[in-house]
Amino acid sequence: MIYVHIPFCRSFCTYCDFYSERACPGSQFGDEICAEALRRQDEIAASAAIDTLYFGGGTPSVLPLCDIARIADACGGRKWREWTVEVNPDDISPQYAAGLRELGVNRVSMGVQSLDDGLLKWMNRRHSSNGARQAFRLLREAGFDNISVDIIFGINGLSMAALEATLAEIVSWRPEHISAYQLSVEPGSALGRMVRDGRYVELGDEDCSRQYYYICSALAAAGYEHYEISNWALPGRRAVHNSAYWTRAPYVGLGPGAHSLLCRAANTTIPLETPLSLRSDGSGAANVRSWNSESLSGWTAEGEQLSDAEIREERIMLGLRTADGIPACLLPDSEISRQARNDSLVPSAAAGNLRIPEDRWFTADDIIASLI
Repeated sequence: MIYVHIPFCRSFCTYCDFYSERACPGSQFGDEICAEALRRQDEIAASAAIDTLYFGGGTPSVLPLCDIARIADACGGRKWREWTVEVNPDDISPQYAAGLRELGVNRVSMGVQSLDDGLLKWMNRRHSSNGARQAFRLLREAGFDNISVDIIFGINGLSMAALEATLAEIVSWRPEHISAYQLSVEPGSALGRMVRDGRYVELGDEDCSRQYYYICSALAAAGYEHYEISNWALPGRRAVHNSAYWTRAPYVGLGPGAHSLLCRAANTTIPLETPLSLRSDGSGAANVRSWNSESLSGWTAEGEQLSDAEIREERIMLGLRTADGIPACLLPDSEISRQARNDSLVPSAAAGNLRIPEDRWFTADDIIASLI
């Protein structure tokens, strides 16, 4: 199970605070990813039980097909149970879609976010609603039968009518998977600056909740299974890669900004010539978050060792995001009884497991926090 972080974007979305660079990836970046994959072959082998490869970003679809191919080869080849590449609709041409399919990519995750052109412009998305429609059609014509579509809700300015129209049309496309994320205000994003300057006011919890539960009901009526707080799938089409994260299956993260489970490491970028005195704490923890072919020649990994108590908390936090829930043995009987009285935990379909019921998922963070 491998995640490859591609940190390049042609433009930055209003809400985004992920590490990314407005740059054209050159061959050196591909060289670095391949070299890291080769150095970490033992870790990759130890994570092979989940046979998935995921290119995330950033915007992986800015990469030339030749770089996607050689990175996959360095990771172990091009035949995976599930090989996902995240794409921006604006990058999808007939040639690029066909090229991905020919490489062996068998799942595409496309960030549509909205089919309201005004909102797309406000988000600083590169594509239009028509561009998203065309990209989805091109992916189908290229032979992709496993497509995930992302949307965003909880925007101050997103009317229920616009949300309903976006969701109705996306459901009519019949993607195998749909993810819906509530807009969050990240401090380092353009949106965070807009909030601080008084140019944007966050939508209230009541309105966000109304939008969330509308999505839940509409997708249930359309035959989608709500298997994780933000994710819905047609029967049998859950995301294999992402589902494994929530069970703490071993995974390896390659590239700057990626995380790994086995050695619990987070990759950070740092100029190799930077002296320790200029690093954040003198211990090697990097305070530099940029990559370019002129100033950097790689990235480093920072690790941590979790205690048994921290692993238990993580299992609770991750598992209770899902419809499968967590083994009841992770919680004391007294806590199970208390949460059951509050209707916060119920038996799940998985034998011996407990889950948060769907009608409490909007406040799941509060319930989880009370347990850990």
